[in-house]
Amino acid sequence: MRNRKAYILILTVLLSALFIYSCREIELVVPTEYEIIYNDYPAPDSKIRGMYVVNEGNMGSNKCTLDYLDFMSSLYARNFYAERNPNVVMELGDVGNDIQIYGNKLYVVVNCSHKVEVLNAHTGKRIGQVDIPNCRYIRFYKGKAYVSSYVGPVLIDPDAPRGAVYKVDTTSLKVLDKVTVGYQPEEMEIVDDYMYVANSGGYRAPNYDNTVSVIQMEDFKQVEKIPVGINLHRVKLDSYKRLWVSSRGDYKSIHSNLYILDKRKGYNKMVVTDTLNIPCSNMAIHGDSLYLYSTEWSDYEGKNTVTYGIINVKTKELVSTNFITDGTEKSITIPYGIAIHPETGDIYVTDAKNYVSSGTLYCFDRYGKKKWSVRTGDIPAHMVFLNKDFGR
Repeated sequence: MRNRKAYILILTVLLSALFIYSCREIELVVPTEYEIIYNDYPAPDSKIRGMYVVNEGNMGSNKCTLDYLDFMSSLYARNFYAERNPNVVMELGDVGNDIQIYGNKLYVVVNCSHKVEVLNAHTGKRIGQVDIPNCRYIRFYKGKAYVSSYVGPVLIDPDAPRGAVYKVDTTSLKVLDKVTVGYQPEEMEIVDDYMYVANSGGYRAPNYDNTVSVIQMEDFKQVEKIPVGINLHRVKLDSYKRLWVSSRGDYKSIHSNLYILDKRKGYNKMVVTDTLNIPCSNMAIHGDSLYLYSTEWSDYEGKNTVTYGIINVKTKELVSTNFITDGTEKSITIPYGIAIHPETGDIYVTDAKNYVSSGTLYCFDRYGKKKWSVRTGDIPAHMVFLNKDFGR
């Protein structure tokens, strides 16, 4: 049994130390806040040390922040980056769009600041940054980082240029190469030396893109485009080497949808094998279960329709219409991020609420019952787990 008084003492010391870093010559900094989450300690042999949460912040407000949940102590730290990097002016920047760990480095993609911020995954201290215009998501392959980019300015424009994927050396943090893909590329996954990139065409609405670009990794060239659905966004890889790709639709007559890309028997190329007619904004795969939620906006109705579900990725069947089983979904205004603990199967869902104030991180057990919730920064969106060996 942990000693509560000991934790309160640790918390007091930590909060006192924050005043050392609470002021800078140029800007006022909100100090890190710590909150104890009781009764949620990991198994002694757990390999997972913690989880980072990046809060997007409103566009133009320079309020992207980083939170950290330490599973070993059950301490949740809000605005973690500011404490660890007291001399960095403007902190993380404008709109955090992705977060990943590779080796001992933590990568935060900051969309409207046109950079990837690189930190020590263990300490949270800044190592450097990679300048990439209008960057979106990041993935890794054989010692290199790959970043999707809209390339052009942050602007709705029928003549917006094609996007690109940038290749970055993870040691020097130098951009090595780039390849042009479709319009406004989003998430990507790598399967058997090929990268699959979801193109949205979001800046060119209503003339959305509807393709997945295929990049041959050895030559780093686009070799194919697969027609899928309009305004694509998410791409997730399951254990059967199938890709699950989401479409946001056109927010009017074409609804959000979920597609499966697979290799047909006798062929060595991916094709759309299934159209599930299930709306999907975000998803996370754990074993044979794909957990998803949808916040489908309708211009006609002027509101979001929120749904949840679980799909068996082996059978491709919807096995549940709600992975939250205790009614807690009624407390969630806008689900905005999802992650599954790789060991326990706990489900983490973020709530962006009204998009302008603090959000909430919810933790559900694998049976869908709420374990706890905690206040986050503004628009909590993306999560990544930290191993005890600081790699992944």
